[in-house]
Amino acid sequence: MPRAPKKIDRPYLFAVIALTVTGMFIFSSASLGLMVRGGKTFSDLIFSQFFLGLGGGIIALLILVNIPYRSYRAVAPYLFGVSLFLTALVFVPIIGVEANGARRWLDLFGVSFQPAEFLKITFVLALAWYYSMYYRKMNSIQYSLGGLCGALGVMAIVLLLQPDTGTFLILASTGVAMAMGAGVQFKHLALLGVVLLIGVVLLVLMRPYLLERVKTLIDPMGDPDASYQIKQSLIGIGSGGWFGRGYGQGVQKFKYLPEPSSDSIFSVAAEEFGFMGCVLFILMYAFLAIRGLYIASWAPDRFGGLTVIGIVILIATQSFINIGSVVGLVPFTGEPLTFISHGGTALLFTFIGVGIVLNISRYKTVRQN
Repeated sequence: MPRAPKKIDRPYLFAVIALTVTGMFIFSSASLGLMVRGGKTFSDLIFSQFFLGLGGGIIALLILVNIPYRSYRAVAPYLFGVSLFLTALVFVPIIGVEANGARRWLDLFGVSFQPAEFLKITFVLALAWYYSMYYRKMNSIQYSLGGLCGALGVMAIVLLLQPDTGTFLILASTGVAMAMGAGVQFKHLALLGVVLLIGVVLLVLMRPYLLERVKTLIDPMGDPDASYQIKQSLIGIGSGGWFGRGYGQGVQKFKYLPEPSSDSIFSVAAEEFGFMGCVLFILMYAFLAIRGLYIASWAPDRFGGLTVIGIVILIATQSFINIGSVVGLVPFTGEPLTFISHGGTALLFTFIGVGIVLNISRYKTVRQN
């Protein structure tokens, strides 16, 4: 049985605090570009990022740290169902909000939020519940991949119609990582990988805007209009040099860089803090992931361990996809940089995930079923 709760994992907490504080400074600087352009007001940014995201997230974290994680196990599949329902509500004209050709937000009582962020956390909890229930049947492909493929199939319908391809790919990657942690056989994982690869290729071929992003990644100079964002991002990164222009002194965010406080915020950080600052940011994310996996290895049961793996991989994958898109390693997906990019809902649910991880870190004992 798990021992009495101990202190939370301090290295993980300190890494989260460091990324959060750093993120607030970078976000504040990047937001100057939006306000100068007239796209956002200071009050809008304060409410979304600092009040809803930071304030609400810290409160949620403090609550979840003190709620035993095992209490989520029985309700995990139901929470996943509720999150799917909320995510599907974006298609309802009265409350669904369309922006930039996508329907990803709900507007309830004057507050806009993205339900897909809730879906991310509940998917992790539901899959951890599933694999902890059927861990003895991992030799059967029906059980090793059945629950995962079923969940991915339903999420694909809801997310790809919005469209929100980036979120689906992140959840698929997280699901594969959790399947590996659950002990799914390699041949089953290989089959799933082939199916997902074929699905991604077909999706790219069927959607012109995705095909355009892939072409831009391969040949940035082929279409000047399509490659504008990546070129401006790289200009910002390059102009930072080794040590950057200095905090708040970046130029690209004021006029040239699209979405300086969200998609391209890493370019703002690189311009102002330079190559050395970028290396430090990446190391902070890497440490957060490695420490999280260490916590997972000491979790008292499969549900706890798989939950930590899912949340850690979710945060790491989203962060490195954002960074990779800015430096030209992967196509732009529109996914935020965790702890830093503009997005109150994303920040709120990131802290919720962190709170669950820290709660699980309080229970350190011999692994049981």
